[in-house]
Amino acid sequence: MMDWTDRHCRYFLRGFSPRVLLYTEMITAAAVLRGDRRRLLGFHPDERPLALQLGGSDPAQLAAAARAGEDAGYDEVNLNCGCPSDRVSAGAFGACLMGEPALVADCVAAMREAVGIPVTVKLRIGIVEAGRRAAALAATAAYTDDDFARLHDFARGVVDAGSAALIVHARKAVLGGLSPKDNREVPPLRFDVVRRLRAALPGVPLVLNGGLRIAQAAAQELAWCDGVMLGREAYHRPQVLSELHHLAWPHDSWRASSRRAMAERMAEYAARELSRGARLSAIARHALGLYAHEPGAREFRRALSEGARAPDANASLFVAAAQRAEIACYNRVAPA
Repeated sequence: MMDWTDRHCRYFLRGFSPRVLLYTEMITAAAVLRGDRRRLLGFHPDERPLALQLGGSDPAQLAAAARAGEDAGYDEVNLNCGCPSDRVSAGAFGACLMGEPALVADCVAAMREAVGIPVTVKLRIGIVEAGRRAAALAATAAYTDDDFARLHDFARGVVDAGSAALIVHARKAVLGGLSPKDNREVPPLRFDVVRRLRAALPGVPLVLNGGLRIAQAAAQELAWCDGVMLGREAYHRPQVLSELHHLAWPHDSWRASSRRAMAERMAEYAARELSRGARLSAIARHALGLYAHEPGAREFRRALSEGARAPDANASLFVAAAQRAEIACYNRVAPA
């Protein structure tokens, strides 16, 4: 979710559940150590509970970046060993690290030693070197006992090094040759492999990721795993987080706000952020899914996206866009 789940996005998503654990976009350890930490690690208190997702392969750098995250107030630090994009692999982090299990274990051990908050690892069920496209695709479709042995050894190693949980994207990753989008869709989902890993590591908290779009379907998987992670579905249809909240915590007294109230909440947030120099378009782009799958969704998206680029736009745009959506909805359902 690089360039997606920034602090504006996370503040918006928090409105859909007070309890789901949110993750930052992946930030490299080198950037944390050499860049503007206040900008990179800053967040609104309402975003918590919040995990910092790091990319890197140098144990000392990752330990220092994890310590910086703990000092900034994060509740968890996560090492990304699952992102297959070319620019990530070129930097020696992401899914390519699954080919370096001893190095990853050293990284986790160094991070664990440096912080008191949980350290977790996000991974795939395996990796495939691109080579010829046909051969790579064939390798993603198959899953052998040797594949599972490598997955188990990797997972066992990072757990022994101190990882408090495993977040497993239930697809293989193709390193080169497939776009990030294709890597999320072309390799088949193998929940059965993650179930097998669950059985092999029964005492290790395990979170399932990949292909989960409907709250009821995700809740079914919670019968055997410890958690589920949603990415783009939660971004494009954030209401799914509220649906999951009520399924996961049925006795919680919290109730989701109306979409109009959510728009008003974002207007208040945007007013504060604009006074600090933020751009309205940088905030508004994350809220386009507020009315997703509802009457008036198209009108809301258009009003918000086009309005945010206007030179005189201000924070009231969120409420105006919600009003536009509600008018469109009324006109569609009102009797002739």
